[in-house]
Amino acid sequence: MAKTSMINREVKRKKLAKRYAKKRTELKKVIANENVGYDEKQAAVVALQKLPRDAAKTRQRNRCAITGRPRGVYAKFGLARHKLREAMMRGEVPGLKKASW
Repeated sequence: MAKTSMINREVKRKKLAKRYAKKRTELKKVIANENVGYDEKQAAVVALQKLPRDAAKTRQRNRCAITGRPRGVYAKFGLARHKLREAMMRGEVPGLKKASW
């Protein structure tokens, strides 16, 4: 089980990323636009840098929905490998079964 503070930090990052997503995309469009002047691009870069760091989606870490484990997480299921295996053995994940050969 991950520390509660780490899980709470990830929740905070998700909220921030959601709040600033629209503003970040608008600023990035201005920066990428070739028809915009140099001064406007610089102003957009400065505005983007002034946003909170945790507002970037890349700052988020995939974590297990049950335990909060940061490593060994299958994004498709949102579960760590241990919990995915347990759920699979109980038959809770459709289409998966234990490998045997």
